[in-house]
Amino acid sequence: MLDRHHLQIIKEVNRLGSVTAAAKSLNLSQSAVSHTIAKLEQRFAIKIWRRQGNALVYSQAGEYLLSLANKLVGEFEYAERVLQDFAAGRKGVMRIGMECHPCEQWLMGKIQPFLKAWPDVDIELKSAFRFDGVAALKSNEIDFLLSPDPVSTPGIRFTSVFDYELSVAVSELNPLYKKSFIVPEDLRNEVLFTVPVSHNRLDVYTRFLSPANVHPKRWVPIETAEMMLQLVSANRGIAVLPDWLISPHQEKLSIKRLRISKNGLVKKVNIGIRDEDLELDYVKGFIDSAKR
Repeated sequence: MLDRHHLQIIKEVNRLGSVTAAAKSLNLSQSAVSHTIAKLEQRFAIKIWRRQGNALVYSQAGEYLLSLANKLVGEFEYAERVLQDFAAGRKGVMRIGMECHPCEQWLMGKIQPFLKAWPDVDIELKSAFRFDGVAALKSNEIDFLLSPDPVSTPGIRFTSVFDYELSVAVSELNPLYKKSFIVPEDLRNEVLFTVPVSHNRLDVYTRFLSPANVHPKRWVPIETAEMMLQLVSANRGIAVLPDWLISPHQEKLSIKRLRISKNGLVKKVNIGIRDEDLELDYVKGFIDSAKR
């Protein structure tokens, strides 16, 4: 059977001009190289080369194998380097799933520095808004999960990468504009805009409204923060968003950011990773980049 070792020998013999030099280059004995080539010639009933004085002259079959060796040996060597890079975490594809809308906008600010630092690592983004992100991580559909709600799961490690505060955006035309923070009762007669996830995953409900047994006049889920803030500006309702999504637009849209309760409603964004991937270099690099 023809294999890579035959091609390596043929290529080195041609490059160095002798079996002895090729054997030394390959860390083999001369007899081992000669025996390997003899078995190949016997197996296919061919001659690869013949000696002409001090030189080796390749046969037609030998020329064909040499051409093959020049193409394939380099490919094998490159493939080995790629596999070593994969194993060391210097090369790969990062499939990032997101379980929160703000995560995507935050991630956009982190992508460019990471891509520049890791040119051989590609990124694929998957919106996990409507599926179980932890299940996708465990089944290898994604490699990273950005989530504000980590779930304790065997084989998955969550690392907190940044804190933020959920706030309420109100129009200057809304009576709440005069306040510095809101209490649950303030929202009873308001139209509430939030990201489109269920009530039990919205902190404004689970940690603020529901414990006080208060419900807004109407709840309207909206896909984008930009649309929410435009509606707030027109005094069509109020929106709950991370503070850093509201603050840049306050002056332009004539809106104001109010704290949710006197002490605020603080959240964390976490990165979930499979335990077996924690030692990959680019995984460590991504977490470091995210924390910065």
